[in-house]
Amino acid sequence: MNELKLGDVTVTRVEEMHGPIMPTEAFFPSMPDEAWQRHESALTPDHLGAGMVHVAMQTWVLRSEGRTILIDTGVGNDKSRPAVEAWDHLGLDYLGALANAGVHPADVDLVVNTHLHVDHVGWNTRLAGDDWVPTFPNATYLMPRADFLFWDPANNDDLAGGVNENVFEDSVAPVRAAGQVQLWEGSHTIDANLRLEAAPGHTPGSSVLKLSSGGDRALFAGDLIHTPLQVMEAGHNSCFCEDPAAAIATRRELLGWAADRNALVLPAHLSGHGALEVQRHGDAFAIKQWAPFSRL
Repeated sequence: MNELKLGDVTVTRVEEMHGPIMPTEAFFPSMPDEAWQRHESALTPDHLGAGMVHVAMQTWVLRSEGRTILIDTGVGNDKSRPAVEAWDHLGLDYLGALANAGVHPADVDLVVNTHLHVDHVGWNTRLAGDDWVPTFPNATYLMPRADFLFWDPANNDDLAGGVNENVFEDSVAPVRAAGQVQLWEGSHTIDANLRLEAAPGHTPGSSVLKLSSGGDRALFAGDLIHTPLQVMEAGHNSCFCEDPAAAIATRRELLGWAADRNALVLPAHLSGHGALEVQRHGDAFAIKQWAPFSRL
């Protein structure tokens, strides 16, 4: 099962790809080996194997108040990604996966980029001849203003050789040039069910989307966590967090929000069942139960 109903909102999981991505010690430099070992049964085989962290690149498709909304758009095809060989000039059938979920590019009303890292904006655009054009021609793309400014090469001299090299040029700027970008800051209400909120730390503009509909609550958490181990060990960040202290504080605050409201947490990158409920465990957190999505 790749679809569920939360109040009046239908949520569908669409995969771009999944599998091992980085060694544990490289992805989470401060995480002690003992933590991986202690929680190994909860992590293997979906999230950990042979010392490698397993993740998914996926999009959450929301249907709310008559609109089709995509949350994050993966890595994308045909793009020059010199820092990550596995993502360089991909040729994946992501649009076919969307079509299998009943979504065609012209159907999309909103694209939410929770932040502007390489693996969240890739399918914002597609290659048409020699030009990058918006993949979703009728959509408004909601982007956090702080990330738009931070990742713009005109404001950032540090992108060469990093994972976000070329990303603004091929996946952000063409959408802005087409007049389809709406920048927001602080918070942004999408409709009666959905609200974006700033969640800085991982990047300056990192955000989450909160769902409140009927008796259901959900947190579309972007890169708040990359592995379920960060539920139990919330004080440890990935190597990609720009402001480590802020990332930890934001993670603890939002996991607490989710635990206190029985909210489903849907991060961008969890493979396996993809989403989970959390509960407080003393001054930490624990996995309460997994979502009923089929395992990747």
